[in-house]
Amino acid sequence: MIVSVKSGIKLIGISIVTCCAVFVCTFFTNYYLDVRSLAPDAVGGMKELFDAQIVTAKFTCLITGGVLGLLTAGMLAFYIKLFIDSESKRLGMLKAMGYSSAALALRFWVFGLSVLIGAAIGHAAGFAVMPYIYKEMTISGMPPTQIRFHAELLVALVVAPSVVFGALACAFAAIALRRTPAELLRGERRRKHKAKQTGKITDKPFLFEMCGATLRGKKSAVFFIAFACFCFAAMIQMGVSMFDYSGVSMSMMILSIGCVLAVVALIMAVTTVINSNKRNIAVMKAFGYSKTECSAALLAGYVPFALIGFTVGTVYQYVLMNVMINVVFKDALDMPEYGFDVPVFLIALAAFVVCYVAAMLFYSYRISKISVKYAMSEE
Repeated sequence: MIVSVKSGIKLIGISIVTCCAVFVCTFFTNYYLDVRSLAPDAVGGMKELFDAQIVTAKFTCLITGGVLGLLTAGMLAFYIKLFIDSESKRLGMLKAMGYSSAALALRFWVFGLSVLIGAAIGHAAGFAVMPYIYKEMTISGMPPTQIRFHAELLVALVVAPSVVFGALACAFAAIALRRTPAELLRGERRRKHKAKQTGKITDKPFLFEMCGATLRGKKSAVFFIAFACFCFAAMIQMGVSMFDYSGVSMSMMILSIGCVLAVVALIMAVTTVINSNKRNIAVMKAFGYSKTECSAALLAGYVPFALIGFTVGTVYQYVLMNVMINVVFKDALDMPEYGFDVPVFLIALAAFVVCYVAAMLFYSYRISKISVKYAMSEE
């Protein structure tokens, strides 16, 4: 069958995002379940700090699980749409042979395997680092928290997400397959008819028009590029700032997760843009456009959205850190007051510019290596 187990396993990006979400939620939720068993007298005069840590565990799981869960759903829909577009001819032939959209959509349950793999790895990794996290979160003067295995947590973080996202994959596929066999065979998408505007003549430069057409054709790439920059700004600044408020392990974990999410989202978005515009690149090269002009036509339009993502990420981490330190931990002992860290922001901004420019130069090099003959001969 066209939708095989191999097709689902290829979605490495979804596995990585799911792994990050489950990784964080595993040790925070497990910590919350374990410390609930502590007797009130064991907390003693540290009750305010203890309660603040409980709130932090709940809040982090809610934010991390919610945001990355929504991102996983978006990536799943994005990948399914790409898969159906790339395999539209074969899917059209199957529908012409009598297969219904529902019958074909049910085969997309295998896309949930990527969630299962990521969740299983994240859960195992969460338990691996749990001794270090527990040690850093143990309040001085309190007995150490014993690590216990909770079967309900395994079901909630590994089994349930795999089933839910497998069902979502089938639902997304059913929506994307609402085309006639003829439309699938021609590779056409079903669109609402809109009245065409007439009488307007534009004299915009071709490269400017090409840039706009690329943005309109891949709106999902705009989101993922902005999200990549959001993750970079938020997690890098948050991770560095937390050196003063938590241990090294927690800070390094946040830095690592931020970098991984940023890289995955950026690679997925830009690679999709380039692969879907190979023919356009070939035509531009045939007409004498340089590598720089081809790269600018495809990638320059995303720069404003990258800057927006970085700005929103900066604001997000400041608000989150301000709430956690100055509100949740306001009664905790020896907790320094938090304020916007300008040096950290400038370092993060400089690192962002260097990394983003380096990434665009790398993809410009890939664009320059696209063969005109190869691209134009593709079906």
